[in-house]
Parts: sequence; C-alpha cells; structure tokens
Amino acid sequence: MSSRLRVRALHPLFAAEAVEPAFEETPPEEVEAAMDRHAVLVFRGEDLTEDRQMALTRALGPIDMGLLKVLQRHSSAKNPGAIAIANVDAQGALIDRYDNRLMALYANQLWHSDSSFKRPSAKYSLLFAQVIPEAGGETEFADMRAAYDALPDDRRAALEDLVAEHSAFYSRMQLGDTQYTPEDLAQYPTVAWPLVRRHPGSGRRALFIGAHAMSIEGLPVPEARLLLADLLEHSTRPEFVYRHVWRPGDLVIWDNRAVLHRGRPYDLSAERRLRRTTVEDAPEA
Repeated sequence: MSSRLRVRALHPLFAAEAVEPAFEETPPEEVEAAMDRHAVLVFRGEDLTEDRQMALTRALGPIDMGLLKVLQRHSSAKNPGAIAIANVDAQGALIDRYDNRLMALYANQLWHSDSSFKRPSAKYSLLFAQVIPEAGGETEFADMRAAYDALPDDRRAALEDLVAEHSAFYSRMQLGDTQYTPEDLAQYPTVAWPLVRRHPGSGRRALFIGAHAMSIEGLPVPEARLLLADLLEHSTRPEFVYRHVWRPGDLVIWDNRAVLHRGRPYDLSAERRLRRTTVEDAPEA
C-alpha cells in the first residue's frame, strides 16, 4: 500500500515538511518510514492539547523521561514526560534571566542529542510550538549521517572502534550549573556509546556526539575533548544544518540517533512557549 504521507524537502540532505495529512491522521509506521529517510519532519498548523500530544507520542514508543528524576519542576503534573520549553512559569509570568529555572533553556543552546546521557537514549523528540516571539528562538538541526559520510576514509576508520562517555551533568556544568547533590549525580551515572552508530532503520552510519560527550575511552581527557570538539565543528558546518524558524502550531519531530539539535537565543522579555515529548529508544539486544 502506498504511503498517504506526502512531504517536501526543506534541505538538500535531510529534513522535510509534511504536505498532507496532518500528524494526527498519519499512521505511526508512515511517520517512522519518513523519519528513517529525513530524520526531521515538520507538521504545520497543528492544534495539540497536552493529552493528545502524549497519546500520539506513545503511539511511536514508550515515553522517555530524560532528566526528570532530578528536574521534575519542568514536567507537567498531569502528564509526566510533557516538558515545558518556556521562559514563563505555570501562571504565565516571565522568569527572570538569573533564575536557575532557565538553565534548561541555556543548556538547550548547546548542540546535543536528547538523553544520550542514559541508556536507552532517546529515539524521537516531538516539539510543539504554542507561543513564539517575533525574532530569534529558532532550532537548528545537524545531520550526523551526512557529516559521517563526508569524513575521509582514513578518518572514518580511525573513529570506528572509539567509545565516548556521556554525562548529563557535564554539559550543564559547562554553563555553571553546579547545584546537583551526590544523590542527583548517582541517578544518572556516565554511560558509554560508540562514537559511530549504525541507524537501525536506515542502516546508515552516524556520529553520536554532542554536549553530553565528555571523554573517550582509552584516550587522555585533553586529547579526547579536542577530538570531540573537532568532530562537532565538522558536523555542524552550514551544509549539514537545517534551521527551523518556528510558527505557532508547528510540530517538529526529530530522530536523536541521526541528528544533533540546538536552540538559538531570543529576547527573554518576549514570551516563548513550546511543549516537548520524547520517545525512548528500544533497549539494546
């Protein structure tokens, strides 16, 4: 049976916008097939309640809870796993730029893959735009498959057996967020991931790096971090990046196994409010 989902390309390498049908009318298997190819899907003009977004996310797999063992304050009381990506509190009041509740917004401006700091990591993230400022606040996506393909053969061979260690707190501590207790740190021990992973849906190889990657097994820390920084610089060159300019009603889905993403700055005196849900990846065999 042919797919009902029709898309148009947003970038020469990846990312597509759904022309029809709406997300709620698209069978999960068609979403998965499109994600295997494009890695980022944009649905415009959606009208999703929190409950409906949670239900549609569950249709794609189990809910990923991310850092919620430590950061419950960002999650919906009604639907744990529905995360407010916002600079306003539950009453709609702007949060002061020095308030630690904005740390997630600052951390989101680092290139990262959601939940790479735990096992299983995240499969898909679904971000729904509710209130968008007039300027700024875009989200950028970098295709880690294309970045890997563009490496010289000898460089790819040198990376093949390397294993990186990821930590949620490493990325946040880079930004001065040192509030965590020993009990918090114990909730999310460092996890190891191959630096190069094969995507189970497309079969393509992709770099698995980002702000949570803090070291590489078997390498001195300075050498490992310089290598990771070099790979990140390569992988986020303009030719590998799609920049999404948000409109209210946009739903963007991305595959954390295939792309990195980051938010861009905006005027914190202007309200910005989005809602994220995340699908956990399947456990490894």
